[in-house]
Amino acid sequence: MLEYIFIAILLGIIAGTFTGIFPGVHINLVALMLFLFSPFFLKFASPLIIAIFIISMSIAHTFVDFIPSIFLGAPNEDTALSTLPGHRLLLKGLGYSAVKLTTTGAFFGLLIAIALTPFFIVTVPLFYKILVKIMSLILIAIAVFLIMREDKKIFALFIFLFSGILGIAVLNLKIIKQPLFPLFSGLFGTSLLIISFLQNVKLPKQKITGENIGKKELVNVLGLSIISSSLVSFLPGLGSAQAATIASGLKKISEKAFLMLVGAVNTIVMCLSFVALYVIGKPRSGVAVFTGKFLAEFAGYFSQEQLWVLLFSALVAGSVSVFISLLFARVFAKNIEKINYKWLCLTISGIILILTPLISGWFSLIVLITATGIGIITSLSGIKKIHMMGCLLLPVILFYLPF
Repeated sequence: MLEYIFIAILLGIIAGTFTGIFPGVHINLVALMLFLFSPFFLKFASPLIIAIFIISMSIAHTFVDFIPSIFLGAPNEDTALSTLPGHRLLLKGLGYSAVKLTTTGAFFGLLIAIALTPFFIVTVPLFYKILVKIMSLILIAIAVFLIMREDKKIFALFIFLFSGILGIAVLNLKIIKQPLFPLFSGLFGTSLLIISFLQNVKLPKQKITGENIGKKELVNVLGLSIISSSLVSFLPGLGSAQAATIASGLKKISEKAFLMLVGAVNTIVMCLSFVALYVIGKPRSGVAVFTGKFLAEFAGYFSQEQLWVLLFSALVAGSVSVFISLLFARVFAKNIEKINYKWLCLTISGIILILTPLISGWFSLIVLITATGIGIITSLSGIKKIHMMGCLLLPVILFYLPF
């Protein structure tokens, strides 16, 4: 049994590295394919072994997918908020350092999620219903707080509402498959790439060095990640993007600390989505949905023992992924200056333009163009890009309103 566990972890790490490096290839797609062809795969592996593969892939993905978002400006919904701070460090020759910060945060987040699992198993069933009832009020307060911190408050409100209206439209248009791909690619990807292209940005030689934050700020980062991730991980419609948004509104931190925060939030939310599957019987991520199907439908149960096996697998996958992430970051850092960055921006934008109709359908091109326009306006206005997270926050607020 033990050898099958480690084989599943190894294959999961390989799959997660692949999905992380190549934008547009999502772990949910891999998990879906596993489920669709489950009669075939279950001939060779038990439901638990397949679940171990899924969680190992998911954790490896959360480590590696910061590399294309920082070096290439090709984010997804989990890495979007890291793109701009990471891009600024990239322009200073510190792209490797940016990835190292997210990787460090991701590993700390993994340890935190596992350590706090017994606490969540006991407490979440007691407070879950209360949190659901006041969720809209919490999110409204956070949105107002973030807007009031801006000098251009009216403009920030405009961006929040405009992004929110776009998010509501996109999430309710059933003709768009994978709606978050064109939405986030436009808001945080192609908009940044187009500006870099027009400004003829040239990358300096990248330094293979690490950037550290102070112990006090590290404690702040980990504390913020625990509070925000714990809040969103057990509620529907929320994820790591909202958790990072909430955390950034609670306390002002440096860009370097923010990158570590986003890394920590990503792995905590991913891990806790599997914990939520066990504690409240409701998966909070696409991959957790399919894990639940394998364990509940095919195995017939999901025990606490199985949960700890999954978390052990996540710890092993995360430990290995630290080295994989830094290795790929080193390769990117050493070679990206040799590439004409202006044309790289154009090429990546072209790839996103091609992938958008393939992944989400032809109508999604309108979403991509509209989101890109909002992203460009936000950048030129000088307000924080975090207000564009209204594309998810506003739909969630409306969903939880009691009337």
